[in-house]
Amino acid sequence: MRNLLPIVRTNDSHAGGRSALTCRFRCGDACFHEVPNTTANPYVGDVIAGALSRRSVMRAAAVVTAAAAAGTAANVAAAPQAEAASADRWHKPGKPGNKGARGLRFAPVAPNTNDAVTIPEGYGQNIVIRWGEPILRGAPAFDPDNQTAKAQAGQFGYNCDFLALLPLPGERNRQILVANHEYTDEVLMFRDYDEDNPTREQVEIAWAAHGLSAVVVEGDRRTGKLTPVPRHHLNRRVTATTEFRLTGPVAGSDLVKTSADPNGTKVLGTLNDCAGGVTPWGTTLHGEENFNQYFANASRTTDKRYGMPTGGSDRKWELFDKRFDVAQEPNEPHRFGYVVEFDPYDPTSTPRKHTALGRFKHEGATVRLTHDGRPVVYSGDDERFDYFYKFVGSKRMKKGYSRAVREHNLSLLDEGTLYVAKLTGDSPAIEIDGTGKLPRDGEFDGSGEWIPLATATADGAVSHVEGMTAEEVFVFTRLAGDKVGATKMDRPEDIEPNPHTGKVYLALTNNSARGVGSNAKPDEANPRNANKHGQVLELTERWNRADSTKFAWSLFLVAGDPEDPATYFAGFPKDQVSPISCPDNVAFDRYGNLWISTDGNSLGFHDGLFGVATRGDRRGELKQFLSVPIGAETCGPIIQERRVLVAVQHPGEVDGATAEKPLSAWPDGPGKLNRPAVVAVWRKDGCDVGA
Repeated sequence: MRNLLPIVRTNDSHAGGRSALTCRFRCGDACFHEVPNTTANPYVGDVIAGALSRRSVMRAAAVVTAAAAAGTAANVAAAPQAEAASADRWHKPGKPGNKGARGLRFAPVAPNTNDAVTIPEGYGQNIVIRWGEPILRGAPAFDPDNQTAKAQAGQFGYNCDFLALLPLPGERNRQILVANHEYTDEVLMFRDYDEDNPTREQVEIAWAAHGLSAVVVEGDRRTGKLTPVPRHHLNRRVTATTEFRLTGPVAGSDLVKTSADPNGTKVLGTLNDCAGGVTPWGTTLHGEENFNQYFANASRTTDKRYGMPTGGSDRKWELFDKRFDVAQEPNEPHRFGYVVEFDPYDPTSTPRKHTALGRFKHEGATVRLTHDGRPVVYSGDDERFDYFYKFVGSKRMKKGYSRAVREHNLSLLDEGTLYVAKLTGDSPAIEIDGTGKLPRDGEFDGSGEWIPLATATADGAVSHVEGMTAEEVFVFTRLAGDKVGATKMDRPEDIEPNPHTGKVYLALTNNSARGVGSNAKPDEANPRNANKHGQVLELTERWNRADSTKFAWSLFLVAGDPEDPATYFAGFPKDQVSPISCPDNVAFDRYGNLWISTDGNSLGFHDGLFGVATRGDRRGELKQFLSVPIGAETCGPIIQERRVLVAVQHPGEVDGATAEKPLSAWPDGPGKLNRPAVVAVWRKDGCDVGA
């Protein structure tokens, strides 16, 4: 398929393959600031002296000691920083037949720079819903030249990321689609946008375009096509001004009280919701990620650890609402950076922010149950050299649909223990030289432990970190991880347990600062200097128990060009796999195959969705299923038996693009505003995906 528009080149100073525009609006140029984590773990100094309040210290009774030994990418062709690559050498066309692991029997899509969603031969697709399409009663059709905040509050939001499809009993062929709206790119949204002087209406439109959407969708019985059902009573928008309940150990704390909320229990809005998860009790979880960029005029040590701007913010929201000005409302940022729980079956419910899961840049939150029915939530902190976490609940899930049962289950994430991961390699440090060369034992692997940070109960909370109170641990969770010597990772993003095997998979997207200057050197879990392609870690909890505090780990994939000796595909022959760069979101199909969406392909091609077998004689066989258009990132994959869904985020977000001059023709043709959208893909013959 040919390119519809000329190739656009990106700024080669940006990490991965991201454009400067994406770096600016999505994460506030996080990779261009100093690395927030400057601790030399394991760390015993008092990093928060003078920064946190001088409160009585709750010392840990049993802090676990050291473990035993045992972007979007610019998505544009020929990016200057990308490795020279030819798609032809990876394109091994063929018919699905019986080739490949079950669920992955399709002819892989070749790496490409098409300005389209490119899918395997024999598959069809449709756009399910775009930014601006009305979903609430009374909302108007999208009009790019007459946008209003009121209209946007009833329309599908911008930059969809995490997706969930939940059953809708009693309504045949219908499901509830829930989507995150991570961030806005005002340069691509508004014609004649003045970056130095945004209007109040533009700012309020952006507030309304953030948050979540719930919309009922209906499936075509003959294909995998999905279409929205406008004005359904379960359709809902949650925005940056929707009321939320702050729950758990931080609710009511002095650290979260503001002039507008002196009780510290009510927060307006959710920001930068990235990945998420679906709970066994029928709600959805949403991780607030790069929330720091929305605030202005920060100065304190704790704010620096979270990357708060010391001057004005890029979007300048502080000019229209003082809560975004840290100098006026120093506690407002402490009310963001949590996991949000949303009940799509109750349109009158108030969403919750669960403080017991800690405050950091949550990429997502995925749940499984312990053997006795307690929730365990995994979450990565998407920052260079930050950590990944696990929360183990203390209350058991109840079955049933009564209001009392539902209220009980909605409180499950408010009581339990928050842990951070510490990893130890089993090879001598001298064998980890930063090139990605495997150590003598043939694997990057080792052991690890979950170090307890704090425990929340119905009667209060207890800190397990010396020098910090429980409230401080839950609000300044990064500092707690520093204190206990957690392992610095290469941007831990989505993390999800395999429902078939119980093994947990963590996507580590990249880290251009690894081994550079005074930054942390490579280790066995993060083995490459200036890591621009990322890796996927496979974690096995001891006794396969979700509540275990010990685990074994290995690198399942070391991403990049398969012809690069530094790459690794679980031992599978590398001449039989697709190239992959910058793994981000992960999901599983019914066969236990891992599906990976990418963000920041540094090989010179557009981002995509990949499936890889996790067991059997084809373990490590990785195949590209689709690619996304110019400037886009692949997000929110859902893998059903007969349908795959992806969120096509920030299409056309490349350097030099504006609303007046779009540099992608997707999805509505040349000269139209680029509109993030959800896409469904299915087999034209009606058979199961990859069968």
